[in-house]
Amino acid sequence: MPDKKSSGTEAQPSSLELTEELIRKRAYYFYEQRGRKVGHDLEDWFRAEAEIIGRKTRGSEAAQKETRRAGA
Repeated sequence: MPDKKSSGTEAQPSSLELTEELIRKRAYYFYEQRGRKVGHDLEDWFRAEAEIIGRKTRGSEAAQKETRRAGA
């Protein structure tokens, strides 16, 4: 009997995985902008996280407002 898991399609990354990847890339950008000086990794991570999560939150809020307007 064929294995159902080997259908030839790869699993898509989750939203959490995609968000983490965006944060990782943004934090690395901050590291490079500082001239690759070490010792600011947490600062870079938290700054990137605030930007990325903030964008997602603002986007979600805007979509909710648009939905409310369309339904009114």
